Amino acid sequence: MITKAQIIKEFKAEYPTLRIGDDETGYVEMEATEYEATIESWAENKLAELAKISEMENKESAKAALLTKLGITAEEAVLLLS
Repeated sequence: MITKAQIIKEFKAEYPTLRIGDDETGYVEMEATEYEATIESWAENKLAELAKISEMENKESAKAALLTKLGITAEEAVLLLS
């Protein structure tokens, strides 16, 4: 599994600078502390997303293993539970 430090490194490589603002008032580059906080927040969100995906994959694998052990298909399990 990828670490938070690796994700931060990837984000910093992809986004060496970040700007805030809009087309009407113009853009300014983020200060270092704000930049670091934004990148860290993005990394935490990415880790949470990856953890959720991993959890879903684990549940699907466990479900498939159980169905195989029982010798039934997913459709048959739905019929049994209805």
